[in-house]
Amino acid sequence: MNRTSFTLWLGIALGAMAAAPVQSQQAALPPGHPAVDQAGTDLGSAHSMGEQNVSGIVIETMDASNYTYVHVDAGNRSIWAAAPQFPVKVGDRVSVPTASPMQNYRSDSLGRSFPLVYFAGKISVAAAGTRVEFATDRTAPHPSRARASHASGLSLDGIVKPKGGHTIGEVFDAGKGLAGSEVAIRGRVVKYSPGIMGTNWVHLQDGTEGKDGSNDLVITTDDTAAVGDLVLVRGVVTADRDFGYGYAYELIVEGAKVEVE
Repeated sequence: MNRTSFTLWLGIALGAMAAAPVQSQQAALPPGHPAVDQAGTDLGSAHSMGEQNVSGIVIETMDASNYTYVHVDAGNRSIWAAAPQFPVKVGDRVSVPTASPMQNYRSDSLGRSFPLVYFAGKISVAAAGTRVEFATDRTAPHPSRARASHASGLSLDGIVKPKGGHTIGEVFDAGKGLAGSEVAIRGRVVKYSPGIMGTNWVHLQDGTEGKDGSNDLVITTDDTAAVGDLVLVRGVVTADRDFGYGYAYELIVEGAKVEVE
């Protein structure tokens, strides 16, 4: 074999060896799964790889058809992602590559549909004690800050306190004195996060604030709403509520009925 032929043969052999893991992984995909990005990205390396990652806390996880699905709270939104099976548990901090989104995906093995799933060759799990920064918008549902600027373009003018009810400022000023009491509040939805930890999370403002500047009240509900809706909320105030995984609130209204007006 002359040098030219040997070089050509070597190039073909090396190319086949490099492709083998990809072909093997793609062959293992369940029916309907898209091809996945093989690169994967470790925590903290998204910028160096030129790929945008989403980091957050796992709030739900399940295995199906050789894949692990994770529901991730990324601070300003929650996302679903999937990768070849890997060890992960609720409360773990992960980094998800977002280069391969799949909209309106139906998983027959799970018997459920997802509006959007990010498929990846690898989802990185942070070592214990590693801090994962959330996005700049930290209003809903994590963390539990009670002071926030309202969403751009939403008017809080002219919102009238319901008869026999409270303004949001009054709720914060009363504080723990309202714990266990049912309240009625009218306000504008400035943030809405559905389906996190089995409930929908609403951030409500009405243009008032407590003496300490608190102006953003968190509501949990089985009802639905949209950002910008004017709503009447009736629910029970809970003080010092800690759901775990970073969801801790000095005041929150739980299990509320939300009526869009």
